[in-house]
Amino acid sequence: MVNRLISLSGLFVLMFAAWIVSRDRKNINFRLIGTGLLFQCAFAVIIFKLPVGAAVFSLLNDAVLRVISFAKDGMYFLFGPLAVSPGETGPAGETSPGFILAFQVLPSIIFFSSVVSLLYYLNIIPIVIRLFAKIFTYLMRISGAESLCASSNIFVGVESALTIRPYIQEMTRSELCTVLTAGMSTIASTVLALYVAFLHTEFPSIAGHLISASVISAPAAIIMSKLVVPETEAPETLGISVQVERDHRSTTWVESIINGANDGVKLCVGIITLLLAFLGLLSMCNWLLGFVAGNVFGVGASLQSVLKYLYYPLTVVMGVPLQDAGHVATLLGERTIVTEVVSYQHLNQLIKDGILTDHRSITIASYALCGFAHVASLAIFVGGFSALAPARAKDLAQLGFRALYAATFACLMTGCIAGLFA
Repeated sequence: MVNRLISLSGLFVLMFAAWIVSRDRKNINFRLIGTGLLFQCAFAVIIFKLPVGAAVFSLLNDAVLRVISFAKDGMYFLFGPLAVSPGETGPAGETSPGFILAFQVLPSIIFFSSVVSLLYYLNIIPIVIRLFAKIFTYLMRISGAESLCASSNIFVGVESALTIRPYIQEMTRSELCTVLTAGMSTIASTVLALYVAFLHTEFPSIAGHLISASVISAPAAIIMSKLVVPETEAPETLGISVQVERDHRSTTWVESIINGANDGVKLCVGIITLLLAFLGLLSMCNWLLGFVAGNVFGVGASLQSVLKYLYYPLTVVMGVPLQDAGHVATLLGERTIVTEVVSYQHLNQLIKDGILTDHRSITIASYALCGFAHVASLAIFVGGFSALAPARAKDLAQLGFRALYAATFACLMTGCIAGLFA
């Protein structure tokens, strides 16, 4: 009960931290904050407390795991024993050579991306996006364009910009901050397979939790962005439902699968590129920081340890027990600089090694890490939206770090919600 109360108080601590850096502290939309919190809590109650919600949660979790298992056939055919994960056996009795990210996990993104593309073509995903967009538009009284983008981000990444392409040029600064924040607060369904592949053995219900986290993070992103950059102008689509723009690249279901697979390949290459660059840069920074700290102060230091101390109080206010707070704070710090891919991989290792054993800590960590709230993503989203509306590039660049700040706190808010009801 005490931990739940801490998580509840954490919601207000995080919102206060967002309000502190607000561009207009006197112009806060309290109705939006209240309805956003209500939506998050109602959804969490359905998932965590109601039998029907638990049944749907379990169904979605099993469905994602089943789809990912189908991807293994193609991976075994292409890579043979290299595709066999530790603890598993290949179709011909092959044993695993050890964990290899590039052959055992990343290829599943290609298959999952093609499935998502097919569901988009069949109008299944757009129906769900429209439903959430209407809820956000009328419940939180925000513009149709930003609610559509926030809803799209539950399923896709920077591609969500395409759903509101006609409106970006005329968006207010507050709307631009919201769409950037929403993009960095959630994860794309195409990379869902990656995180599930990391954790499903040690945390069997992870797929359902990640789907739940992405839904809860959408209103959290809206709340935090409106605290950081409140609306002071008149949005063009305020209170108006905006339709999902169809993907005109695909004219047949076969073409949608091909396009989805090709997008998955680009995503895999992008992840590999980012990991190579940022892990290398992290190693270089840690060497420099350790060299200076060792020679000047006589102590060891790393960027992760510095960020750990910054995130530690925020981890505690989410409701993570003190004995686990340091480990979860380290994961959150890693996410900021080397993406959530590394953090989820390390979360799995902590569980596997018996370092994190408390189910509450594991659940809160999995929810709080569920978002693209890192430096690399900032460049991707600002660049993606700027490409569609070059005239707004300056505004987007100026809002970028504010949006990253808001997105980080939105992810932590989602962790608080998980701690409140888990």
